[in-house]
Amino acid sequence: MTNQEMVQIFGRIGCLSFGGPAAQIALMQKELVDDRPLLSQADFLKALSFCMMLPGPEAMQLATYAGWKLNGLRGGLIAGGLFVLPGALLIGVLAFAYASFGALPLVQAAFLGIKAAVIIIVVQAIIKLLGRALGRRDHRIVAALAFAALFLFNMPFPVVIVLAATYGAWTCSDHSSVKTALPWRQSIAPAVVGGCLWVAPLFLAWIAGATFLLAIGLFFSKLALVTFGGAYAVLAYMTQAVVTDYGWLTTPQMIDALGLAETTPGPLILVTQFVGLLAGTAKGGWALGFLAGLMTLWVTFVPCFIWIFAGAPLIDWLDGYPRIRAGLAAITAAVVGVIANLSLWFAAHVMYKDVAVSSGMVSILAPVWSSFNIAAALLTMLACALLLWRKWGMIRTLAVMAAVGIAMMPLT
Repeated sequence: MTNQEMVQIFGRIGCLSFGGPAAQIALMQKELVDDRPLLSQADFLKALSFCMMLPGPEAMQLATYAGWKLNGLRGGLIAGGLFVLPGALLIGVLAFAYASFGALPLVQAAFLGIKAAVIIIVVQAIIKLLGRALGRRDHRIVAALAFAALFLFNMPFPVVIVLAATYGAWTCSDHSSVKTALPWRQSIAPAVVGGCLWVAPLFLAWIAGATFLLAIGLFFSKLALVTFGGAYAVLAYMTQAVVTDYGWLTTPQMIDALGLAETTPGPLILVTQFVGLLAGTAKGGWALGFLAGLMTLWVTFVPCFIWIFAGAPLIDWLDGYPRIRAGLAAITAAVVGVIANLSLWFAAHVMYKDVAVSSGMVSILAPVWSSFNIAAALLTMLACALLLWRKWGMIRTLAVMAAVGIAMMPLT
């Protein structure tokens, strides 16, 4: 595949990757497996299972792996970079506009229409995954249990993945194996070079005595190591640290940051860029804000490339061991439950302006019924008609939904 073809395909994915990991995984399923036979269904699900075990945004890492699989290191850089770039550029513009003018009602109204469409897009994806990833009865049970563990009991995401993998390996009845040499030498160079690139701006900030930039870089580097399960898993921790511990943003600013990151294309963890830009601008003006935004982008996403380029050569090797393969298949089943949980979380926050979480042994979403957003409900019904009944394409639907969202501003 040529570089131009890679840019066209993954540029399209990057520009359309609205709605968080559930919608982004659905988009890549459609673009890379259904519409274009670039990856087999087995390779796609195997890579998705692997990416779910890594820290960082799993959808961005899945795109990077797909690019690596198609065109090696260069393909991975193109695919991963283009998955992040459109959202990063838009977040940068919106953050500087926000710092100058405050909340942007027109933008938020347009994105409400897009979010309504995303709800239906994700529903379509879950229906497809149910048939493709859950062919066995016990895998359907694993998916249901994973959903319940996250939705009802707020179990840590890594625990859910470990339990699913353990179950799959334990119940494996295939004792044959295709033993090949561990390709560890292929992982050394990406790990070493990537690690040096990761710490380079931190070292420069330390040498230059730029204490604020160093603090930003160290905090978000640490965050990049603990974001198992994607951004949703660490939003509460990040919000508390940014608002309470460091005082970089106020609570209302953090809420607006999360709202804009949810509705722009690209990984939700791009909220870190928004935080860096706002914090830097407040601390030392536009120049510092720009540098702080670049710092957060670098330390957040460079590790993602390291995990994939160092770990991707091991995926086929792991597949040669039946117990490991069975464990990954169980993780794939659990991922369906994870996506269903994320989808419900996303839909609740679109439909209701205020969503709490009930406490006790069972912890579930508890929307404030009086905060029901009638405009969001009407927009979701329109998206359902356009996508499921009229069978419109994604770009056309998103454009119309954004325009209708703006037209319905009085209802919001």
